Amino acid sequence: MTLVVVPVRYPLTEHSRATLSKAIRIANEEDASLSILHVNLYQENGRVTRTDLKEAVEDAFGYLSDARYVVRSGFLVEETILDEIIDEDADVVVIGQKQTSRWREMIRRLLDDPDLERFLDGELDCRIVTVSR
Repeated sequence: MTLVVVPVRYPLTEHSRATLSKAIRIANEEDASLSILHVNLYQENGRVTRTDLKEAVEDAFGYLSDARYVVRSGFLVEETILDEIIDEDADVVVIGQKQTSRWREMIRRLLDDPDLERFLDGELDCRIVTVSR
């Protein structure tokens, strides 16, 4: 089965809602499972739970069948998201435009190459969908 991964902030921001809305549409269109991901940052003592995340998403969008809620901890949001995408062998990743710029900066520091789409395409075997507000 196809898997769509969508990283979101908690509490859900306007950007997260737009990104999640697009991910839900894609999951429905492709009869896919949906993995909704939040990253707790170690340096901010993040304490969001899966239950917190699920309740926030269901308050905004209602019950989502075939959705799972994942909370990971890490120092860098982008790296933690990338780990989740690889670990789950995602088919589609839906990210907000704000995340795209942060990933681009991280990759530029690591590889001196600002081409995010080419990097992700080379590293991941999945489709990247970027959502603007």
